Formats: sequence, structure tokens, C-alpha cells
Amino acid sequence: MQTSNHSPSPAQRLAAVQARIRQACQQAGRPVESVRLLAVSKRHPAEAIRQLQALGQTAFGENYASELAEKHRQLDELPLEWHYIGPLQSNKTRTIAEHAHWVQSVDRLKLVQRLHEQRPATLPPLHVCLQLKLGDEATKSGTAAHELPALAEAVAKSPRLKLRGLMCIPPPENDPEHQRRWFAQARQVYERLRQEGHALDTLSMGMSQDLEAAIAEGSTMVRIGTALFGPRP
Repeated sequence: MQTSNHSPSPAQRLAAVQARIRQACQQAGRPVESVRLLAVSKRHPAEAIRQLQALGQTAFGENYASELAEKHRQLDELPLEWHYIGPLQSNKTRTIAEHAHWVQSVDRLKLVQRLHEQRPATLPPLHVCLQLKLGDEATKSGTAAHELPALAEAVAKSPRLKLRGLMCIPPPENDPEHQRRWFAQARQVYERLRQEGHALDTLSMGMSQDLEAAIAEGSTMVRIGTALFGPRP
């Protein structure tokens, strides 16, 4: 019999998250393949990433530039896809440009310019999501919806970058209907940019506590940390 203090294995955690995604897609009338799982591994050891990779998970998100670079070095032999999802400072752009495959937190023109200039010519273009600010939380990064078209144009004109879509972190809500309202706002902004001619295919929204609401509103990538790895050390 399973004891109450038994911790789920990585395989059990991954299966549980995949089941939640599958069920949310079914309820939304969407194919499960339309939603990618990004495992948010910040503050977790490289060994935890190695365990999930062995189970078939290849995309991992990090919030700190130095941690991403170190894990990139430690796990260099594995076919991993690294996403930088934390607040992006100008003095960290070189590390991101050299080690990440994706950056999801671009919210200023200066960052677009620096990432483009610092992306090594030997690497493919860096995939970019613009971070949309929802709500008025002072601690959250992101840019207002009306400023996104100019940012999108700047990325689209940068050969070392490839514009993929939007990312957002809405204010925390416990009510699924309130969660859906924020995600619906993000989807409307995303669709507006597509109508303006940008070939976007990624709407990165939804985390461990609200992935169902995000998928119901069109998320194509959910960023899951706690439900996959447990509490951060």
C-alpha cells in the first residue's frame, strides 16, 4: 500500500500532467498535438532534467541566464530544447543569445536589438515570443498590447531572430472563469497580430494551477514546473 509520504516518481508526474493536457484538449475540442509541454526546470538539478528527458520530454524552460548556461553545459550531450522564460535584463542577453533556442520574455526594443546582434551566426535564428503584460502587477514583466506591433515588426526584420508568438503570465486567480478571462484577452491580442500579417504559431500561457483554462482559450504551449518536478528546492 502506498504511504502518505510517498513522493510520485518523475514518470508518474509526467503521466499525470500529460493526462491533464489530454483531458483539457478533449473538453476544448482540440487535438492533443496542438499543445506543447514546456517543463520549467528552474532551481531543479540537471539530474531531474535528465530523468524527464529519458521519458521523452525534450523542451525545458529556465528563468535565470546563468542557470540556463550551466545546465546547457552539464547536459550538452542530450538533444534538449532550451527556453528562456524569465525577466530579461540587457546585461544577460548575450548568455541567452548563445545558449537558448527560444526566448519567451522579450518586452523591449532594446532587447530585440541586442539579441539579434549577439546571436552567433553559426546558430539557427533564435525563436522569440513577446511577453504581453496582463493586469497591473508591478512585479511582472511584459509590455502593453498597444506596444506589441512595433516590437513584432522589429523582430520580424531581424534575420537572427524568428518571431513565433506571445507569452503571458496573468495575475493569479483561483476561479477558472476568471483565469479564462485573462487568457481570452491574450488570445485576442495574438489573433490581432496574426491579422496584421505576422505568422505567429505559439501562444505560451498556462502553468500548473491554470493549464486547463489556458488550453480552453487556445494556448499552444503550457509551462509546467511544480506539477512535474515538485516544490522548488
